[in-house]
Amino acid sequence: KQVYLLFGKNGWIGGKLTEMLKEQGKTFYLADARTQNREAVIAEIEKYNPTHVLNAAGVTGRPNVDWCEDHKAETIRTNVIGCLNMADICNEKGIHHLLYATGCIFEYDDEHVLGGKGFTEEDKPNFHASFYSHTKALVEDLLAHYPTTCTLRVRMPISDDLSHRNFVTKIVKYDRVVNVPNSMTVLTELLPISMIMSERGLTGIYNFCNPGAISHNEVLDLYKKYVDPNYTYTNFTLDEQAQILKAGRSNNTLDHTKLCAALPDVEIKEIHVAMEGVFQRMKINLEKEGIWPDNLPKRS
Repeated sequence: KQVYLLFGKNGWIGGKLTEMLKEQGKTFYLADARTQNREAVIAEIEKYNPTHVLNAAGVTGRPNVDWCEDHKAETIRTNVIGCLNMADICNEKGIHHLLYATGCIFEYDDEHVLGGKGFTEEDKPNFHASFYSHTKALVEDLLAHYPTTCTLRVRMPISDDLSHRNFVTKIVKYDRVVNVPNSMTVLTELLPISMIMSERGLTGIYNFCNPGAISHNEVLDLYKKYVDPNYTYTNFTLDEQAQILKAGRSNNTLDHTKLCAALPDVEIKEIHVAMEGVFQRMKINLEKEGIWPDNLPKRS
């Protein structure tokens, strides 16, 4: 019998996983322990005896990753110590450990140019301009040595609502946006696929994104098309953006070959196709919630 134990229940992805586990009728438990508290983690694992651990715990910062620049010890505690704790304990006990990590550990370079080849799972992170990404890059290298861990590189996660954590919600509220193609993760489609990966015991690192790359402008144009036809936006350059941010921001395209090859019987939609579906569902959801059309987000 498969039993799931979820860490990070109070987070955005953790909440979505909880809903999905219920919908799928899985036997699961929500852990209370913080991942950095080794004894508490062991106690919960021994209490529930899971076959699979889902780890959605992590510090991204509020309101954004700039927070991590001034809270480095807190960031290390969860993103490094906590992740290694979970991987180590699960490895000792022979439990599959699925980690929702990040792909924001790369940036375009001379070998990986806009519109060119994407970064693979074998490539070493080259982006350390934010402390958040720095911790994630460091820990990913160490996690590779734990044979029961599957590390999912999530990027710019997208949901079918206007949650404040949704990449769409963030950029809709910005005064100005850059326009750079990026790999992105449509959660509605990929979170169920993560469960398949857990069930099948896949391990190692995976670029956990929809195939392809989509730009900020393309995303906002789809928002205009399906949700708010009156919406307008203004672009600015990466250099101009850097002047208003404490930490750098990652822009990259991740190669999807390994993910698709590991799941040949599972459809993973190309990002533009997936995003069309996102906004079609979003309009329906917002209308049900009374947000569309009169209470859509506005810039502050």
